[in-house]
Amino acid sequence: MSATQREYELILFGASGYTGKYCAEHISANLPTDLRWAVAGRSESKLSTVIEDIKLLNPDRIQPGLEVASLDLEDLNILVKKTKLVINTVGPYHLYGTPVVEACAKNGTHYLDVTGETPWVLEMIRKYHDIAKDNMAIIIPQIGLESAPSDLLAWILVSLIRDKLSVGTKDIVGTVHELKSVPSGGTLATVTGLFDHYSVAQVVESTKPWILSPIPGPKPVKSRSLLSKLSGVVFVPDMGTLTTGIAAGPNRAIVERSWGLFDRGNFYGQSFQYREYMSVRNAFVGTVVHIAITIGMTSLAFPPLRWLLKKIVTAPGGGPAQEATKNDFLEVRAIATADQDGPRPQRAFARLTWKGSIYQLSAVFLAEAALVMLREDTMAEKLGGGLLTPATLGQPFVDRLRNAGVIFQAHVVDEQ
Repeated sequence: MSATQREYELILFGASGYTGKYCAEHISANLPTDLRWAVAGRSESKLSTVIEDIKLLNPDRIQPGLEVASLDLEDLNILVKKTKLVINTVGPYHLYGTPVVEACAKNGTHYLDVTGETPWVLEMIRKYHDIAKDNMAIIIPQIGLESAPSDLLAWILVSLIRDKLSVGTKDIVGTVHELKSVPSGGTLATVTGLFDHYSVAQVVESTKPWILSPIPGPKPVKSRSLLSKLSGVVFVPDMGTLTTGIAAGPNRAIVERSWGLFDRGNFYGQSFQYREYMSVRNAFVGTVVHIAITIGMTSLAFPPLRWLLKKIVTAPGGGPAQEATKNDFLEVRAIATADQDGPRPQRAFARLTWKGSIYQLSAVFLAEAALVMLREDTMAEKLGGGLLTPATLGQPFVDRLRNAGVIFQAHVVDEQ
């Protein structure tokens, strides 16, 4: 069955999980009422409950179908042939995501997820990018909190500098300026389980600069001082005091892949560099945070400490009650330097803000990206498929996110 003749436009796989429920609610309440969609997973009773719950949000729309499917590849092949696109919220992805990506890549079905697991994304690129491209399947992992905000802000800044200044971008510094949220069980299980699945060497490889880029990237031109490297602290004009960010590595890797996908680096610029941190009050706090993150990530390499962490984290599928997340907040900032000669090249500033559950935000990213992929013209489509990035959905994605409550702001610094 060709993609244009499939029963559904969208199947939400894992709809009864924590993020999956948020996604089902957003689809039901906000996406076009003529959307042909279904919820899927292993438990028919849990999926039926999800359907009954979301009927109350929009009783006049086409209600979703129900598809029971396991993670068996034969089941998945049957499932993905029924739809144009799969949203996959079943994590940890290094444990459960591979057969879903494989089935979508081989059957020409588009795919979205909210992983932040760079070693797994690297594995998927190496295994399935070419297969997906051969079948015109657009596969976009990391389109949640990791790494849609960072990737979209970088693309917005690069596009602004191209439009206003007609040059490439030399450098972008991003920071999680404020994040108020409680991690779900799936997030915690992912962090503790990654080192069980991949060797230390594989994890280290996934942190190398430009590791996800389809072409070799520019060599770094700036070097931090020894004190900055030891403390983790940097000061950036108009951004303040920054330190090591826990998601900086996965986010940087996706931005670097976008650099290589857009005209082989020429659109972003051949001198382009991306760095990411988190904002802190002062250098002392920044040093403490850096040391804590370094010790925490290093400890995951030791099996006894991982075993202990698994005993105390929330089980996958669970998370904070919706009432407890109503005051969640996210603000991500980025500042870009134009690739201009002279001592004072021009800069541009961008910001993304969201008020509400961070997991609801991931659901918004997933659902709105799905609709863009189904009904809009994008760079992702022009690239012919493969393992792509949030930025390849471009302005149509940004516009839909704005309509869904995500606030984007951007300007050349001298044009405030």
